[in-house]
Amino acid sequence: MFKKTKATQQTVAVLPEALSGMLDFDAVFGRKAPVELEIGSGKGTFLVDQAKACPETDFFGVEWANKYYRYAVDRMERWGLFNVRMIRTDAADFIKNHIPDSSIRMFHLYFPDPWPKKRHHKRRFFNDENLGQIHRILEPAGIVNIATDHENYYEQMTEVSGRAVDRGLFEPAAFIRPAGAGDGERVGTNYERKYMKEGRRTFTLALRKK
Repeated sequence: MFKKTKATQQTVAVLPEALSGMLDFDAVFGRKAPVELEIGSGKGTFLVDQAKACPETDFFGVEWANKYYRYAVDRMERWGLFNVRMIRTDAADFIKNHIPDSSIRMFHLYFPDPWPKKRHHKRRFFNDENLGQIHRILEPAGIVNIATDHENYYEQMTEVSGRAVDRGLFEPAAFIRPAGAGDGERVGTNYERKYMKEGRRTFTLALRKK
């Protein structure tokens, strides 16, 4: 459930204290439309570009870093985007406790924190448990779209995805380039542009819910 307040009517920001149980996206956006979810929205480059390109779709972003969250919210408000919302909260907890079954058409995860030290790998977002939750919230034939510059994390992603495919939860799919991706880019985010200048490769992965 989502408690609509004066504050939430005036901003793309969704306050954690306004949440109670599962979200009603129709109430959050004030209309009925397909919903896509991005985890780790950063400064909001993907959300801004995609929301402008696809006005018939609603986009919901989750970001934990306060400075990036505030920057992204301000950016979207200045653009006057009516079809995008953001929240600052823990992504795994938010998905598990506040996203209804079969409510998301597409799940986006671009350049998540790789937690490169081996002892920190357990903090990585993309794991078996979270992919199970993503399967739960996706609509039938819903898409998971992922990109990372970190080869070891990509290897883990392929292992986790392979187990989900073997269990019959997903099937491999073609990666879908977002609207903001330019020449030579796979995603078009600030991180990708930075990494391209450093000569880093972008690894992509996509799955379709079965």
